[in-house]
Amino acid sequence: MKRILLFLLLTLFSTPLFSQEYRTENNIRYYDEKTSKSDAYINERCVLDIYIPKNVKNFPTVIWFHGGGLTGGEKEIPEGLKNKGVAVIGVNYRLSPKVNAPKYIEDAAAATAWVFKNIKNYGGSEDLVFISGHSAGGYLAIMVGLNKMYLNKYGIDANKFAGIIPFSGQMISHFTTRKEKGIDELDARIDEYAPLHFIRADAPPLLLITGDREKELLGRYEENAYMARMMKLKGHKETTLYELQGFDHGGMAQPAFPLLINEMKRVEKGRK
Repeated sequence: MKRILLFLLLTLFSTPLFSQEYRTENNIRYYDEKTSKSDAYINERCVLDIYIPKNVKNFPTVIWFHGGGLTGGEKEIPEGLKNKGVAVIGVNYRLSPKVNAPKYIEDAAAATAWVFKNIKNYGGSEDLVFISGHSAGGYLAIMVGLNKMYLNKYGIDANKFAGIIPFSGQMISHFTTRKEKGIDELDARIDEYAPLHFIRADAPPLLLITGDREKELLGRYEENAYMARMMKLKGHKETTLYELQGFDHGGMAQPAFPLLINEMKRVEKGRK
């Protein structure tokens, strides 16, 4: 576990911006046409935006899932990830209570499968796909990254990820999945909807980032610390945990973006 002080974090923001042009495409449906037309809510919500470097080949890509407790929020290309030499895929997914678990996890997997199958057509490397998100988005990212079942449906091995990087994600069963079952948000569960249920030694590099343990939502830091410990005990060699001191649940994302970019560049460099 690494506790990051504010003055150290500020040095990360001084990283020079890439002098690179980008293009965007919005509202691309990630389910096939038959599936999209079969359900009005899928047709409405199951879309993604892409932010792609121009005239570059084999760039890394991060799939980004928005937060909102699995009950709200909208896809985004975060400002902290723009103009950093990477592609960003902002994803919408269906929300509770209109759907229940595992529908939103299945949506996250479908969007991820779309990226793996299409990013090469845009110039990106399918071997440099990272998955991330904040809060509920972080939960979706690590569920798709650790529970191989969701991507197996599309013939994709989750070990193909270059990295899994949730921001302040729940590691126990998400409070919304528990609410759907009538379970109190403080009544913890490690079940089929808990990333902790799917710890494994062969997972891609895992970077866990949270806010300050005293300022975070509920026990979010402690969940991530337990995940880090259990992954290491399981034999996983590339699990790292950062605690961003002084930042609360909502505020931790901004200082976490440079850590995400640094991790992407670290992995990319190691594969050259």
